[in-house]
Amino acid sequence: MDTQVHLASLVNAKNLWNKYSNSGFTLPEMLVVVVLIGILATLGISNWLAFVEIHRLNTAQNEVYYAMRQAQSQATKDKLTKQATFRIQNGVVQWAVHQAEAGQFIPNAVKTNGNLWHNLEPNTGIDEEENNKGKKETTLRKQTSQQVWRVIFNYQGCPIYEVGDECTNTSLRTLGQITLYSQNAGKVKRCVYVSTILGAIKTGNDHQRANENDKYCY
Repeated sequence: MDTQVHLASLVNAKNLWNKYSNSGFTLPEMLVVVVLIGILATLGISNWLAFVEIHRLNTAQNEVYYAMRQAQSQATKDKLTKQATFRIQNGVVQWAVHQAEAGQFIPNAVKTNGNLWHNLEPNTGIDEEENNKGKKETTLRKQTSQQVWRVIFNYQGCPIYEVGDECTNTSLRTLGQITLYSQNAGKVKRCVYVSTILGAIKTGNDHQRANENDKYCY
């Protein structure tokens, strides 16, 4: 009797094992799960990298805004003409704030003084292309044939075209913007622009529709 009970228990255990074994994943199902996990992981990494690049772009925008504000503030404080200069040096966007000099787009002493220049975030570029409206998104005054841009402020904090100009004889050509993009974040752009002849400075983001000036970053 005990032998029969023992045999019956073994049979029941075998049947139970087979039941759970048969209800498990097959090899093709396991492969599908692994592939799905890989896809989700890839998407997650891509989204994270995009987030990091946009954060860097926002940081670069803040630095450009700070540079312009610093030049304007120093001009009114020191009662001198100050300049915020932006350049691309060996593929890196740099900025410097310094005194402006008549007849020189950038004073020679500034060009070679590495201590004055600050690097923007990695992978940041200055948008030099025309948009589909035929307008450039970066319109700060540019040095001919070189990748150097500037904005200058007189002792009253007004944006001016040439050293020595007064607020009363400045013009709309002193208004301009610098538009940044990330080399690894697709079409995302950020900009900083002088919006009034009195020296108001604003930041902007990229939009799907152009504004009244045919710009997409505003």
